[in-house]
Amino acid sequence: MGDGLTLSSKDEQRAIVLGQVGAGLLGIGEAAALIGVSVRQGRRLLAAYQTSGPRGIVHGNRGRAPAHATTAETRSRVVDLARTTYAGVNHTHLAELLAEREGLHLSRPTLQRILTAEGVRSPKPQRRRSKHRSRRDRYPQEGMLLQIDASHHHWFGAAYPRVALLAVIDDATGIVPAALFQPTEDAFGYLSLLRRVVLKTGVPGALYSDRHSIFWPTTGESLQEQLAGRRSPTQFGRAMAELGIQLVAAHSPQAKGRVERLWGTLQDRLVSELRLAGVTTLEEANAFLPAFLARFNKRFAVPAETPGRAYRPRITTAEADAALCFKHLRVVQKDNIVRLDGMIFQILPGPNRLGYAKATVTIRESLDARYSIFYKGKHLPAKLKPARLLVVPRAIKPLGRLTPVATAATPQPPKPDPNHPWRRYPAVTESPNTYRT
Repeated sequence: MGDGLTLSSKDEQRAIVLGQVGAGLLGIGEAAALIGVSVRQGRRLLAAYQTSGPRGIVHGNRGRAPAHATTAETRSRVVDLARTTYAGVNHTHLAELLAEREGLHLSRPTLQRILTAEGVRSPKPQRRRSKHRSRRDRYPQEGMLLQIDASHHHWFGAAYPRVALLAVIDDATGIVPAALFQPTEDAFGYLSLLRRVVLKTGVPGALYSDRHSIFWPTTGESLQEQLAGRRSPTQFGRAMAELGIQLVAAHSPQAKGRVERLWGTLQDRLVSELRLAGVTTLEEANAFLPAFLARFNKRFAVPAETPGRAYRPRITTAEADAALCFKHLRVVQKDNIVRLDGMIFQILPGPNRLGYAKATVTIRESLDARYSIFYKGKHLPAKLKPARLLVVPRAIKPLGRLTPVATAATPQPPKPDPNHPWRRYPAVTESPNTYRT
């Protein structure tokens, strides 16, 4: 901007959403969900945006250490008391006891964060009142929110194995911008799907997904994450952050009912059309999808409440490749060697620096199986050395032709031999209800 203010992708997305609130296109609750904040914080950001413009979005304390941060000595003392003197006391009661007896005035949330980070959990679980749930209205404009999901189904008929169909659907209009057949549901397929959307249609404001491990971290926290105080995103979550797309998690299938109902329609119509077209391979199916989706959207799409599109401008291919890829952090060995999945990369010396031993670099694995190495945003020339074990990259593995699943015959019980003891006894002629005396 002219006054020297630089906005990140996240700040730009907030400015767009808050501008739509000011124009009456969005409610404050919908805007807060799109930018990933509470309704209360959304009102604060809206007031700051209306008063100071985009500068009001950037917090004044960005980059500063909090003045009221709890000191390390206090944190250590609190953890020690919770494990010894006040062992077994729930966090709410412990906050009161620390203030009364030890002179440590900490709020219950602060105390809970400190103890939870050290593995000291409250013996009394917190109980929350159940929320009232009702059907959510559609977002008012196309491109504000896309729902993303996958469906494993016998798309080529019951005689063929199940494969995954990945798709996104616009919440406002029901338009399906893109879909993709894959052997299974994985991060490579989702990144490839989103690449088609951002290059063909534009960058959406938010994505609504389930809590699959592809989108959200589900494993336990690592030591680095505990020290940092935050979870490391997945490859897909990292790509969304780089593109400035807000990733929203659904806590139930009903919450993303738009895409769930889409599968019911596609499992009826698409299966029939693939059979009528004689499609039996994933390559043929992906080539068949664009024409099918054009007819599907014309049949089922509904007009949005607000005209126009909320997609941000389409990005370049280079920008899409830089974000929609796999990024791996590796430490350079003393001989300028970097290893990844059995592959060995030799970093070549540059004009300004000959070696990168013990430096942490980023290996980018593109969706078309191209590898490049970066150090602090700078591309490093490297060559692939021959190795004993070379793993075929996921991007160039052939999809293959689907073969019908053979129907197994019903197993028959084995027949006893002619001299089996069962055959030595005469057949019973009495009624089963007759008892011998």
